Amino acid sequence: MRLRVLFLRFALAGAALFATTAAGQSFPSKPIRIIVPFPPGAFNDTLGRTIANKFTDSGFGQAVVDNRPGAGSTLGADLAAKSPPDGHTLLIVAFPFAVNATLYAKLPYNTEKDFVPIIHAGATPNLLVAHPSVPVKSVKELIALAKSKPGQLTYASTGSGSSNHISMELFKMMTQTNIVHVPYKGSAPALTDMMGGHVMMMFDNTPNVLPHVRSGKIKALAVTSLTRSPLAPEVPTVDEAGVPGYEINVWFGVVGPAGIPRDTVARLNSEINRILQMPDVRERFRNGGVEPVGGTPEKFGEHLHSEIIKWGKVVRESGAKVE
Repeated sequence: MRLRVLFLRFALAGAALFATTAAGQSFPSKPIRIIVPFPPGAFNDTLGRTIANKFTDSGFGQAVVDNRPGAGSTLGADLAAKSPPDGHTLLIVAFPFAVNATLYAKLPYNTEKDFVPIIHAGATPNLLVAHPSVPVKSVKELIALAKSKPGQLTYASTGSGSSNHISMELFKMMTQTNIVHVPYKGSAPALTDMMGGHVMMMFDNTPNVLPHVRSGKIKALAVTSLTRSPLAPEVPTVDEAGVPGYEINVWFGVVGPAGIPRDTVARLNSEINRILQMPDVRERFRNGGVEPVGGTPEKFGEHLHSEIIKWGKVVRESGAKVE
């Protein structure tokens, strides 16, 4: 009797393993939808389209990008969380994904429980940039100006919880200044208004603003990493320019709805790691100021967890709010 029970248990375990392996081998069985919870034009969209194009071109599987901006990226995230966990729906995530876990009093999803990490795709610092008419040439001069005109200076962001928003809120908290937040629905409209002089300054991802700095349409005051960017070595860090200890590194990654089979997660991770090593992809990333990262799903999960804790503390201490 015991032998029959043991045999049955082994048979069931083998069947489950075979089913999981078979599912992994047959993946993908339909087009992969890559949800980008931001408008077209910024690096989040570039990342999604790069992966989609390489999936399709390599024969891994047909893939399409689905831009679903809104509510600080939570609309697209909610859509992904509620999608079938079969690996055919992926979500491009970035810095706001971790911040929103604390910034929003109530989310329609749980940031860690409702998603499975797939890969940490890239990282970049933000640049603090200003309209040429702002009468400052350094971070120290900006701090002095902000303190002399509390509540009169303005900064743009790509929405509450974005790295642009939190970068300035951390700056304000550490410098004890009052600069008014003007949120937009994306980097492109925020930059357009700043270049038009409607808002004075903003922090933004290096690849989004560096071309405009080079053309002279805006000026760069500092970079948010602890070391200078090799793409703009003449620009000091915020830390060395007058705010000791200031640091923000923006990251980008890919997740999927919780419950995706392990074999499928492994296949997606392996394929995207391969894409990140392609010379043309690495050149495209680095020309835009983004360093390809890669690695295991577990490593990205650890990074995401630490970011939720770190920026949750900043959100609470700075009093940052959804606007």
